[in-house]
Amino acid sequence: MENVPSTAAQVMITIIPITGIVIGGVIIFFFLLWRHKQRMELIRSGKELNDEFDLRSFSLLAGLIAGAVGFVLTIFILFKDGAGYSLLGGLIPLSVGMSLIAYFMLQPNGRNR
Repeated sequence: MENVPSTAAQVMITIIPITGIVIGGVIIFFFLLWRHKQRMELIRSGKELNDEFDLRSFSLLAGLIAGAVGFVLTIFILFKDGAGYSLLGGLIPLSVGMSLIAYFMLQPNGRNR
């Protein structure tokens, strides 16, 4: 007898990612709607819009997260499957993380616009 998952398990495995994507899309939609209404109210009241985004700090945070995830995945895949194409699943986020950290190191400390 083969070890085939039941139909209910296959449906659940299919529905869970779709549900996550839909919920994520709804959250992003309402965030953008709220931000738009907030900006329109600030413009209407004549207050100053402060749209400064700290790209340098964001690149450090994203680089550390992507680098750590990539490092762990690379080590895990290397021990599990050895060197092969599946190792790219860890090397790609590792290289993205290293690139973002390099950007953080090379970016001057001044304002970035």
